[in-house]
Amino acid sequence: MERILHVLTGPTAVGKSEWALRWAERRGAEIVSCDALLFYRGMDIGTAKPSAAERARVPHHLIDLLDVTETWDVARYVAAARAACAEIAARGRPVLVTGGSGFYLKAFFAPVADEVDVPAPVRAAVAARLRADGLPALVAELRRLNPGGLGALDVNNPRRVARALERGLASGRPLVELAAAFARQPAPFADWTTRLVRLDRPRAELEARIDARVRAMLDAGLIEEVRRLRAAGLERNPSAARAIGYRETLAQLDGRLGPDALAAAIAQSTRALVRKQRTWFRTQLPPHPVLDAGHVTPDALFPDSPAGAARR
Repeated sequence: MERILHVLTGPTAVGKSEWALRWAERRGAEIVSCDALLFYRGMDIGTAKPSAAERARVPHHLIDLLDVTETWDVARYVAAARAACAEIAARGRPVLVTGGSGFYLKAFFAPVADEVDVPAPVRAAVAARLRADGLPALVAELRRLNPGGLGALDVNNPRRVARALERGLASGRPLVELAAAFARQPAPFADWTTRLVRLDRPRAELEARIDARVRAMLDAGLIEEVRRLRAAGLERNPSAARAIGYRETLAQLDGRLGPDALAAAIAQSTRALVRKQRTWFRTQLPPHPVLDAGHVTPDALFPDSPAGAARR
C-alpha cells in the first residue's frame, strides 16, 4: 500500500501552523513537526509552539522531546520522524509534516547525514582542541589525514570543519571516500511518496505579521520565559541560545540591548531568517507549488490526497 507524506512548509510567520491544523482536522491526519526548536521543553513562546488546545485538536509528534540543555541532530531527527510517520500510517491516518527548518526539512527528500557514528569522546576531544588551538589547527589535522584533499569543505566554517574531523577520526576513512559513500545513500524517506506544498505571502503582508507576532510574544511573557530557561541552562546549548527571540532577549537581560529596542531587533532577525528560508526552499527542495497563504483553502493544499480514518 502506498504511504504518502504531505509536507507543508513556508517562511516563519506565514501561517503554516493554522493551515496545518485545518487540513489535518478535515482529513483525520496527524502532524509531525519539522521545526528544530519545538523539540525543547520550555521553549514555548519564542518558538510559537502549538498550544495545548491546538494539540488537543490534532495529535502532534516530535514536540517537547528534550530538556533545553540537551543536543539534537539530524540523524536522531530522521530516526524519530521515520518512527512517528510509520506509526501514524499504521493507524490509517494521513501524515502531515510541517515546519520551516531547512536541514530537517530536506531529510524528507534527500540524504542529509552519513552513517558514521561519532563516539562522544571523539566529539569532546575535537571540541576541546578547537577551543584550545583554534580553527587552523583542526584544518591542519584534516589536511594531514586527507592528503588527497578536502573536497568542497568550507574550511572557514568551524562547525563544518569540526564535524568533518570527527567523522574522519571515528571512521578512519578520508573525506572523499566518506563523500562518495554518502552520495550512494538512499534518501531516508525513499520508500514514501512525498507531496510538498509551500505557503508564502506578499512581502509587506508577511512583515506586518512578523511585527504582530513579535509583539504577541513579548505580551505573552517572552522575557520571563527566557529568564526561566537561562536558569535551567539554556546557554549550555548554543543552538538553542542563539535562536531568534532568545538571543536578543538574552542580550536585553545582559544590558547589551535596550528594552525599547528588543521588539525591533527580534523582528529584524526574523526578516533576515525569512530571506534565508526563501532561498533555501528555492534551491534545496524539489520543484513544488507555492500558494498564497492569504488566499488558500484546506482542500487546495493537497487536493488529490485521500482522507484518513475519522478521529475518535
